[in-house]
Amino acid sequence: MPYRVTKFLSTPNPNALKCELDRSPAPDRPRAYSQGDQVQDDPLASSLLAIPGVAHLLIHDGWITVGKVTDASWSGLKPRITRVLGDAP
Repeated sequence: MPYRVTKFLSTPNPNALKCELDRSPAPDRPRAYSQGDQVQDDPLASSLLAIPGVAHLLIHDGWITVGKVTDASWSGLKPRITRVLGDAP
């Protein structure tokens, strides 16, 4: 079932963005991943980390924080993040 981003929220870290969602992506267990982690058992994390410029994730109850590499822009990443979450199984 797809996720819908209800809002993007800035964080104190300019290279991290909190995505509030319409439902929880981690009702039972929060999880964190960085580029290079083996995430084949987590298709949502795998799809988000496949976006060029995404460096790390924190997936929690009701939200996901996406971290980016310094030279990536949020204006280019937000539509891709929204698309991946909207296409999630």
